[in-house]
Amino acid sequence: MTYTEVAGAKVPIRMWTDPATVEDVAMQQLKNVATLPWIKGLAVMPDVHYGKGATVGSVIAMHGAVCPAAVGVDIGCGMSAVRTSLTANDLPGDLSRLRSKIEQAIPVGRGMHKDPVEPGDVHGLPTAGWEDFWARFDGVAEAVRFRRERAAQQMGTLGSGNHFVEFCLDESDAVWLMLHSGSRNIGKELADHHISVARDLPHNQGLVDRDLAVFVADTPQMAAYRNDLFWAQEYARHNRAIMMALFQDVVRREFRKARPTFEPVISCHHNYVAEERYDGLDLLVTRKGAIRAGAGDYGIIPGSMGTESYIVRGLGNEDSFNSASHGAGRRMSRNAAKRRFSTRDLEDQTRGVECRKDSGVVDEIPSAYKPIGQVMENQQDLVQVVAKLKQVICVKG
Repeated sequence: MTYTEVAGAKVPIRMWTDPATVEDVAMQQLKNVATLPWIKGLAVMPDVHYGKGATVGSVIAMHGAVCPAAVGVDIGCGMSAVRTSLTANDLPGDLSRLRSKIEQAIPVGRGMHKDPVEPGDVHGLPTAGWEDFWARFDGVAEAVRFRRERAAQQMGTLGSGNHFVEFCLDESDAVWLMLHSGSRNIGKELADHHISVARDLPHNQGLVDRDLAVFVADTPQMAAYRNDLFWAQEYARHNRAIMMALFQDVVRREFRKARPTFEPVISCHHNYVAEERYDGLDLLVTRKGAIRAGAGDYGIIPGSMGTESYIVRGLGNEDSFNSASHGAGRRMSRNAAKRRFSTRDLEDQTRGVECRKDSGVVDEIPSAYKPIGQVMENQQDLVQVVAKLKQVICVKG
């Protein structure tokens, strides 16, 4: 579909979904964003749903300002995927051992590495820039600097919620490795700190929603936020790179006889800020639950723990600020999913997938998410599908 335009106070709201299907609270959030004095554009992805301050699945382009709540608290959250030389024929009949080996290599939930993992410790990861990256931690907000040791131990770990590590097959039965994670607790603490700072600034007192508090250009608060934001985005990128390298090492060991090889890793953020230029203006583009889909850009759009996911190539649609959805998007809250579904429902909806099927992940049941097929149908003018994947193993925190 092409987008539907809804009137907004400062800019039109371009929606790649039927506005009638968007929950009232999310639609109000979008209208609130469209009132911001600094806004230059707002694009809404087909996976849109209610979020803190700004909806998940929104792309907000502003001139001279950025809203930390519109980035989200998991700064730099995103996806990585890689195609391997393995095929379905290489897989054992019982996948439980492989799942166990992945969970041993990559700590999940609140778990962390006993000793920090660095690029030099893992096969094939470049070490250039690593020392500089950690040296710059001394320049982040003083309120979180005491977290350095934990941040180092959480590097290369999954977390919980909707984060996952998956073993997938594409339609030609090639094996793909895929994972989803972000900047762990250090990103959240940096985000919480700056959101709190922004809410108290004088220029934000008259906003329709204080959760939309912004930092403005040429102020010390903006400079501090940009510094910490870009550091956290880099942390998230390193976190996924180390996890993927650990994942590949598991595959090398478990499939030693097949001598697996790996194509270049595809990686993309979907909670982040980028400096981009549109209509002659240098803008700060915030993607919260959205990926960059510039012409030729590779991206990853996952479904849920029981449905298909997609490797895509961007079509460079500037109406969407070169963006596309980050996934299926929730259609009900976690609490609502827990009330509505049972572990039996989870077992039924993840049949054929080696994964957790207990009460701790019922809120991640596929029915809690929008149909990924419809989400993809709605953004045919944003991305081209390169590969369609279906998981056979899903590791959750």
